Amino acid sequence: MQAIGMSAVVYDALWEDRDVRFDVSPTQMNMRPGETVIDLLDSVEDTKGNNGDRGRLIVTNLRIIWHSHAMPRVNLSVGYNCVVNIVVRSAQSKLRGQTDALYILTKCNNTRFEFIFTCLVPGSPRLFTTVISVHRAYETTKLYRDLKLRGAIIQNKALKLLPLEQVYDQVNGVWNLSSDQGNLGTFFITNVRLVWHANLNETFNVSVPYLQMKSVKIRDSKFGLALVLETSAQSGSYVLGFRIDPAEKLQEVCKEIQSLHRVYSSSPIFGIEFENEEEPPSVEELTVDPVTDDVDIVNDDEQSDAFAAYFADGDKQKDRPAIFSEELGLAIEKLKDGFTLSNLWQVVDNK
Repeated sequence: MQAIGMSAVVYDALWEDRDVRFDVSPTQMNMRPGETVIDLLDSVEDTKGNNGDRGRLIVTNLRIIWHSHAMPRVNLSVGYNCVVNIVVRSAQSKLRGQTDALYILTKCNNTRFEFIFTCLVPGSPRLFTTVISVHRAYETTKLYRDLKLRGAIIQNKALKLLPLEQVYDQVNGVWNLSSDQGNLGTFFITNVRLVWHANLNETFNVSVPYLQMKSVKIRDSKFGLALVLETSAQSGSYVLGFRIDPAEKLQEVCKEIQSLHRVYSSSPIFGIEFENEEEPPSVEELTVDPVTDDVDIVNDDEQSDAFAAYFADGDKQKDRPAIFSEELGLAIEKLKDGFTLSNLWQVVDNK
């Protein structure tokens, strides 16, 4: 098929909330467009991997960043989309002794990592309350960032608006070309996404955030000229086709979507709202300058990876024997000493 018109602007794929990275460069620690600092704690210990090392914890709307005060190149970036569970329980800190700490279990590329953060300010609950509340807000705002098929997003032929969303245009008479006969429906073009739903079945719909759009073009198809939307690999690399008559209207809608995508690309809206009692630090204050250590780097093939200390079961050399769990009624791998099924996944609700 021949493409007509310009494709939508494509910017760097969002990785900050979808990846766990270790010892990243200062550039990767800086805020990307749309990423905002929510809180900053200057006395936090990375008890799992750098016990005894005082550092800074930065909580943004996409991830948690920790870096050592002594060596900023020793750092972590933990995206909220990787978080499996957040638990508060006791840990042994070299700087605080036995104290409550924040345990964060994550899964990234089929590998589980565990992070333990200890606040070194006695009696301060900010570490627990901020991280837990921001993660909850992230979990409830996925429509800003993720493609959604057949969701409960339409009611009485009207779009259920997200808190920061505004409808810029409603286009009737839009044919979805996913089947041979096509389905007649309606476009809702907003400041954060493009939504289509079938007129005869509101549950047959698709919500595509601008964040997940790879390209928007007009192409020639067996149905004639069609608006073809290609989504990112993160959202499944879908190719969605729509027909709008007349051709002039099709061109107009395509240009409108491309224009809104450009605006969104320069200032993304990720959907997480928050209030700070204090003014958050500026980007300049958070920028970490490169540090040149007066040491010689020796390559060692046997040296363990930087993230080895953060494996969720890092000291496990081989699978433990299987035992019968009366509680679950099935065979499971024997738990580590000191752990039970009930406390392993218990989430402490901090007020």
